[in-house]
Amino acid sequence: MTIPKPLPYVAEFEKLGFGLFMHWGLYSQLGIGEWAQYTHEIDQSEYRKLMQSFTACNFDAMAIARMAKETGIKYITLTTRHHEGFSLYDTCGLNDFDAPHSPANRDLVREFVDACNFYGIKPFFYHTTLDWSWHGKKTNDLDDKEFSEYLDYLYKSVEILCKNYGKIGGFWFDGNWSRPDSDWQEDRLYSMIKSYQADAMIINNTGLFALGKTGNPYIDSVTYENNAAEPINRQGMSKYLAAEVCKTMNNHWGKADNDFDYMSPRNVIEQLCHSRGCEANYLLNIGPDAQGAIPNYEKAVLEIVGRWVKLNGEAIYETKPLANMKYQGRDFLLKNGKNYYYFAFDLQLAANEHVVGGKANSLRMFTGLEDKILSAKWLDNGAEIKFTQNCENKTFAFDAGVFESGTQYCVRVLKLTAE
Repeated sequence: MTIPKPLPYVAEFEKLGFGLFMHWGLYSQLGIGEWAQYTHEIDQSEYRKLMQSFTACNFDAMAIARMAKETGIKYITLTTRHHEGFSLYDTCGLNDFDAPHSPANRDLVREFVDACNFYGIKPFFYHTTLDWSWHGKKTNDLDDKEFSEYLDYLYKSVEILCKNYGKIGGFWFDGNWSRPDSDWQEDRLYSMIKSYQADAMIINNTGLFALGKTGNPYIDSVTYENNAAEPINRQGMSKYLAAEVCKTMNNHWGKADNDFDYMSPRNVIEQLCHSRGCEANYLLNIGPDAQGAIPNYEKAVLEIVGRWVKLNGEAIYETKPLANMKYQGRDFLLKNGKNYYYFAFDLQLAANEHVVGGKANSLRMFTGLEDKILSAKWLDNGAEIKFTQNCENKTFAFDAGVFESGTQYCVRVLKLTAE
């Protein structure tokens, strides 16, 4: 069985490698997560009052796009409308439950797209497919006739996003899992998107319990929500599918004031690397606060991760994993042309009278590499190291050593150049 070739826009999506997810809406004012209305059973009439205090006074799209650029992030996926039904864009008369009708009085998606374009970031649109507020009902409570009418509304909503904001990177849909036995008329929706945005990625979240599951033929990427990716076996597939891991910084996607369980920069760096080792993009989520500011902790983590990416970026974006390789532990190898990149996990800090360290797991070996390697050097400082290679039995070994005092890269990347 053969592996299909990716369509050009899918191949370009894979090269983006690292994305930023942003969950922001009326729920952000409550600080109890993006599912606040549903999980806390807030009456819709009460919930809609949050619109009266939505000013977006701290939403600075240019600053966000600049932060993403400095972090090494290549695309941003913004919740243009989440399950609450409130839209950050101008719905052009479909309803008045949108940002232009709030005290913000702005099309926030327009600002987002313009900022992304200015900084060379690809804008992606998250859009819910379910709705907790349409005509006073939740979509999973609608009868068949009402649901069909709702799908017309969803179609028109997405059409606005296709027509009014120029070229976008793609759509990230979420919610079909809420009515698993219903006909969501996906072909109709997706074919409309392609008529306006031929190169837009179409992604539909399969949810927490269907990781990596394929779906409608229009879908361009499988998803892994809040879980690690696994390598995809694409042999025999009718279409090449990309993969994307979406992970949130703590346990909620939207702002949650009392969720103190945040990922560390190490967590983010390791997850980014692991995702790329499985040939998946890494989409890291943050939750802006009530009026759109990025919280300090998230900014700090992105700044630290950005410094790591500056040192190792050439190993992240346009590289691909290799088949039929065997590694130690979590390590792996990626390739781009004549260059290979070895990702070394779990290295220790050099021991001294103040630090407990050592050389555990410093000797690394892998098998399966056929090319003869001419040089090996660390990306972070350019230092060359000695290695042993046996081309006949395809083995390669080297001593990764330890982190010298003053350094701890979490994951260290060794660049191997072949003849």
